[in-house]
Amino acid sequence: MTNGKHNYRLTAVPLLLLLLLWPARASAQSSIPQGIIEARMNLPQVLDKLVEKNAERADALQSYQNRRFYSLDYTGFPTSLHATMVVDMTYDAPATKHFKIISQSGPQWMIERILKRLLEAEQEALSEENRSRVALNSSNYDFSGFQRQDSPGSCSYMVAVEPKIPSKLLYRGRIWVDSKDFAVCRIEAEPSKNPSFWIKKTAIHHSYLKIGDFWLPSENESVSVIRGGGRAVLTIKYQNYEILAARSLKAIDAGSSSSSLTLPIHAN
Repeated sequence: MTNGKHNYRLTAVPLLLLLLLWPARASAQSSIPQGIIEARMNLPQVLDKLVEKNAERADALQSYQNRRFYSLDYTGFPTSLHATMVVDMTYDAPATKHFKIISQSGPQWMIERILKRLLEAEQEALSEENRSRVALNSSNYDFSGFQRQDSPGSCSYMVAVEPKIPSKLLYRGRIWVDSKDFAVCRIEAEPSKNPSFWIKKTAIHHSYLKIGDFWLPSENESVSVIRGGGRAVLTIKYQNYEILAARSLKAIDAGSSSSSLTLPIHAN
């Protein structure tokens, strides 16, 4: 095994585990975009609503499914490598995900040691302990730099986040919060603690979309620069969402009994 391939094997899994353990809910060194206007709510109010609404949505969403498209590219010495995997996923509350691999291609070691390991890590991330450690709240993060931005739609509240304790499972950077639903709609960040000596720098970009009453991942991209040369890019695209069972958020707000619904919605 050449040094280039060996280094990549050592670094890819910790980085990709970090990606999946982040909240399912940019870079910090970038300049603030133009079009900033005065915020209509203050930071504590937005954070309180974010925590409240996240809890309501998590409690209401009972079951859904989607199809994911995983793509992993490594470019560097001595060669370039590419692997893909298509997976159907079904979620059942409170903490179960079922995965069915539809297709796969590329080097077998990349599929077995990285892409399939992502599925295992995603299931592990559902544990109560892990959810508590990575929750986007004041126990784990400090929040600052609150601004309201002109943007398409209502993804307009920007907040800078800094973890209270350096951890491979937490991140620093910026999040955007939808001003109507108080859900995270975008993340641009970097790990608060380097997951591996071999990784020089990592930038992660997450985007989310609204499916019915719920905000779910749309696309995740992780770009890592490897020490000594090389670049690894992981992309996950989420499509064909279908809400199988959920309780009405209006019913939760009113304190009434829950009801189930079937809401097939597809995200292209």
